[in-house]
Amino acid sequence: MDLYKELARKNKKYVWHPFTQMQDYINEDPLIISHGKDRKLYDVLGNEYFDGVSSIWLNVHGHNIQELNEAIIEQLNQVAHSTILGMANIPSILLAEKLVDISPNGLEKVFYSDSGATAVEIAIKMAYQYWRNIRKSEKSLFVTMKEAYHGDTIGAVSVGAIDLYHQAYSDLLFPSIKLTYPNLYRPKYAGTIEEITQAYLDEVEELFKEKSDEIAALIIEPIVQGASGIIVMPDGYLKALYELCVKYDVLFIADEVATGFGRTGKMFACDHEGVTPDILTCGKGLTGGYLPVAATLTTNRIYEAFLGTYEEQKTFFHGHSYTGNPLGCAVALANLELFEKNNLIQYTQRISVYIKEKLKEFHKLQHVGDIRQSGVMVGIELVSSKSTKEPFHWNDRIGVKVSKRAKELGLLTRPLGNVIVFMPPLASKESELDEMINILYKAIFEVTEDK
Repeated sequence: MDLYKELARKNKKYVWHPFTQMQDYINEDPLIISHGKDRKLYDVLGNEYFDGVSSIWLNVHGHNIQELNEAIIEQLNQVAHSTILGMANIPSILLAEKLVDISPNGLEKVFYSDSGATAVEIAIKMAYQYWRNIRKSEKSLFVTMKEAYHGDTIGAVSVGAIDLYHQAYSDLLFPSIKLTYPNLYRPKYAGTIEEITQAYLDEVEELFKEKSDEIAALIIEPIVQGASGIIVMPDGYLKALYELCVKYDVLFIADEVATGFGRTGKMFACDHEGVTPDILTCGKGLTGGYLPVAATLTTNRIYEAFLGTYEEQKTFFHGHSYTGNPLGCAVALANLELFEKNNLIQYTQRISVYIKEKLKEFHKLQHVGDIRQSGVMVGIELVSSKSTKEPFHWNDRIGVKVSKRAKELGLLTRPLGNVIVFMPPLASKESELDEMINILYKAIFEVTEDK
């Protein structure tokens, strides 16, 4: 207890936590994690918790996994880091080969970075410079989706569209065109699912007809828009959107930072509809949730536009100190080996069905308005009225209260406003999922009904 008190004091005194209102935070007792094993995390007081949000959507196999630990130790005995600015190292080469092998057919080149946001930043700069390198500099606009989240660096925020996160920085950003991500629970248009889907696509085509000569790229979170509340695309929308980009010569950027590496039941979300984007960003699950490595994959069409003589200055002038870090790349390789060894994609598809069946009970709860799921990405939207879909007021802090109660019951999650996110590690056992889902049900019931 003395150790906890001292750590809590230092935490409040020295650490500024991300996406956290610190005035509230410092008035409560903080959760301080000491270690983890498999799908659980343990705090310094000895309490245990299921990692129900995969440590913010990135843990794959669990914590303290022997094969991943050993991969880092083995590489550490060789070299911890060496730059790949004009040089190379063994793990980064082998990982690039593997990423090309498992990604949508046609992606041939890998550019490394250290987070999802930087992977997106790279994608934006690549797309922008691509058109300049082929003498079409008039194509400079970016199209994104309302409520999109692509990271927190300035370029990534410029193509983001969640006012709560981004509005404070509006004067720093370059402008982007914002369209509507298809939301079937709160649709912008009326009609059947097919008619609603087509209306969203018509919105895109109308823009492209008018401005495609000025548009460099469209960026989208394929299949699932994450931070907006786990919004799942209708079937066919992704493929049709990609085809519009091809038709009007607009680069298609798929931000797979959250959706990649099995999270939606395919290795990449684009695989659901056979789409090969011009540029794909990935991170989070790339290292199994161990070390910060991200990547931006491109087609040869993009890559070759940057080839030229030294004097032409077509070089992509971008790079980070830890780009292609050998430790991170080594554990990423071990992570992908575990995917194959454990048939994890097939397993994820199986437990996705299991989770869906278990979640049917949640529809009985008075304030569960919608349950959205793709693979092991789940969003449970809580509403004050089912019949009208009226949301709880922000000040009610319903999502926060449910997550707090879940933590007390032994499950860690983090809400998106009124949406409770459930995103367990892909390797979670059915018995573990049972416990997690039962806790989640109880937490929602106790906060919203048991008064």
